[in-house]
Amino acid sequence: MSRVYNFGAGPAALPQTVIERARDELLEWRDARMSVMEMSHRGAHFGEIAKDAESRLRRLLSIPESYKVLFLQGGAQLQFSAVPLNLLRGKDRADYVDTGQWSSKAIAEARRYCEVNVCASAKDGGYFRIPAESLWEKDAKAAYLHYTPNETIGGVEFQHLPDSGPVPLVGDMSSNILSRPIPVDRFGLIYAGAQKNIGIAGLTVVIVREDLIGTAKETTPSMLDYKVQADAGSMANTAPTFAWYMAGLIFEWIDAQGGLAGMEKRNGVKAKTLYDAIDDSDFYSNPVDPTCRSRMNVPFTLASPELDGDFLKQARAAGLEGLKGHRSVGGMRASIYNAMPLEGVKALVAFMKDFEERRG
Repeated sequence: MSRVYNFGAGPAALPQTVIERARDELLEWRDARMSVMEMSHRGAHFGEIAKDAESRLRRLLSIPESYKVLFLQGGAQLQFSAVPLNLLRGKDRADYVDTGQWSSKAIAEARRYCEVNVCASAKDGGYFRIPAESLWEKDAKAAYLHYTPNETIGGVEFQHLPDSGPVPLVGDMSSNILSRPIPVDRFGLIYAGAQKNIGIAGLTVVIVREDLIGTAKETTPSMLDYKVQADAGSMANTAPTFAWYMAGLIFEWIDAQGGLAGMEKRNGVKAKTLYDAIDDSDFYSNPVDPTCRSRMNVPFTLASPELDGDFLKQARAAGLEGLKGHRSVGGMRASIYNAMPLEGVKALVAFMKDFEERRG
C-alpha cells in the first residue's frame, strides 16, 4: 500500500526515512535492549538521546551559548501563558502584533496577566497582509514584543525580522521554525510546537536568552517557570521522551539535506511551484498579499465553493490528504512543511490542473 501525500497543517508529514529509522529502533534502541518509549528520562540512554538532540538543534540554528534550549510539554498554546508569566519581569505591559488567529489567541491569553498593546493589526483587512512596520505603534517600555512569524491558518508569513530595539523580541515559530536560517541572537525568546517541522505532537521547544529567566511572577506554576525547567535540563517532570527522540531524528535528517540553507532552497522551490499554478489559473485563487505569502501554508479557493466537496473527495482518491481549509476560512489549504517532498507538490499541481480542465 502506497503512502499518501499529507498536506495537513499538523500533525504533519514526516520524512519517510525518519519514520523507517524510528520503526527499526522501536523495539530496541541501540544497546539499551528496550524501546525509547520504555526508558527512564533520567537514565543514561535517554540522556544521550537528549544531549544529541539539543546539540544538533544548536548547530542547525547557530544558537549562542547564552541561550537555554528547553524541550517541554503542553503545546505552543501553553507558551501563550508562560511567556508573560516569565518575561514581564515586573512590568505590566507588552506589545503584540496581530496578524491572524494564532496571534489573536496569544493576545487573548496574555491579557490575563498584563495590559496588551496591540501595536499593529491586520484584522480589518481580513488577515491577508502584514501592516507596514513603519505604522506600528510600539511601546518603548514594553516588557517584550510578540509576533507570529507564520500564520498557519491564514497563510501569511513575515519576510523580515521586526525591529524591537532594546525590547526583547518573542516569536511563535511553531509553523516555520527550521524552514530557513534565522538570527537567533536577535530574539529574546523563540517557541515552537513540534508537530509541523520538528517532529510529532507532544513536544514544544523553547529557546530563551538566559538573562530573561529567573524573574517569573511569584504565582507562576513551577512547571511553567523557565528557570525551573532550565535548571533541571527540561526534566523537572517526566519529559516527552519519544517526541524528544523523534525531534533528534528530524534534526539529523535536516542536517543531511544541507541544513537550513538546504531547507530554504527546497521550500522556496515548492512554494513557487504551487503559487505559480494558482496564479496562472482563473479557477484557483489565493487571497494573501504576495509580499507576505507563506512558504509553509498555502490557502486557496476554487471558482465556486460548491466544488469543494468534489475536489476533496477526488484529491483523497488521488492520494492527496489534508487539503481542507481551516473551518474558520473554508476553501483549501496545502501545508508544505520541510518534510513535504517536491514530488508531492507536483502531484497536487497536476491534480489541480486536471480538476480545472474537467470542472472549470
